Amino acid sequence: MSDEWYVVGVDCGGTKDAATVLSPSGEFLVDRLIESPSRVLEGTDAAVAALEEAMDAALAHAGVERAQVRAVGLDTPGPASAAGVISRRGATNFSAPEWRGFDVRGALEARIGIPVVYENDANAAALYAHHAHFGATAPLYSSVAAIIGTGLGGGLVESGRVVTGRSGMAGELGHVEIPTAGILEDGQPVPRCNCGQVGDAESIASLTGIRNNLLPYWLTRYPDHPLHEVEDAAERAYRVRTLAQQGDEMSLRIFEQQAKAVGALFHIASNFTDPTAYFVGGGVVETTPEFRDWFLSSVTAAIRLREEQAEVAVVTTVPDLDMAGGRGAAIAALASVLDR
Repeated sequence: MSDEWYVVGVDCGGTKDAATVLSPSGEFLVDRLIESPSRVLEGTDAAVAALEEAMDAALAHAGVERAQVRAVGLDTPGPASAAGVISRRGATNFSAPEWRGFDVRGALEARIGIPVVYENDANAAALYAHHAHFGATAPLYSSVAAIIGTGLGGGLVESGRVVTGRSGMAGELGHVEIPTAGILEDGQPVPRCNCGQVGDAESIASLTGIRNNLLPYWLTRYPDHPLHEVEDAAERAYRVRTLAQQGDEMSLRIFEQQAKAVGALFHIASNFTDPTAYFVGGGVVETTPEFRDWFLSSVTAAIRLREEQAEVAVVTTVPDLDMAGGRGAAIAALASVLDR
């Protein structure tokens, strides 16, 4: 048996799992996305078994034996505690009652007999973005990440480590209330979030925000827009990004509001943690280079950094986003081994 050892990162999603393998020197041994069904809708037992299968698939791809694995990093969508216990109120991706208060980290650890550490998916992506950007100097810097998807996930990294908070809820940037002056039009209703708050970042900068808040308003301003002909609200919202990439005026105005909302969120971070890097991830930046650059420029303009901050700050995208969660989870697992 070789004395070499490794860690694994497993990214659990609402429909797919993906995993990777990381060496102690920081080399990822899986260079492509290896996906398998997450089976979360089949219940906790099936989902935990699927996590093990995703881990084994990555190990087989990397040519690593399970006996060589020192730790496994696991990330899932939230809300969940810092210890990997799904919220007692449930979660969007874990809707069945048996998931409420379920210790998914502990269940995987018991099944595989290997120490498992937990991060939520946005924190894991933020951690990977930080280490991918700063490399060996990652412990010297801090960063903030906003991951725009169905909701708005976020992550805070300080000195190369994720800030989780006492209950694991630190970095829930989507539910930070932001000033809407300068973002909303005169007479535009203040957006409401599914969490019950009004005017938080997720109520504007998310696919759900487009569907529930932004698009219904903007369609009243564009009565002849072709999206009026699409009956399904979810499909209408989904098409906005494609139309924006094609230069559609109304869709670009929607994304301009989203960019301003992310900028306002980062402005708060600039005064609170003063990070070096601001990362944006999600479908909004998995687009054409022209649209991505326009969106990032709009975000940057809205942050309103002080001159001293602007001289050193970086606004960029989360790299390798489809693999970022699993890779971030693996980085967290590696740190847990090195800290022992």
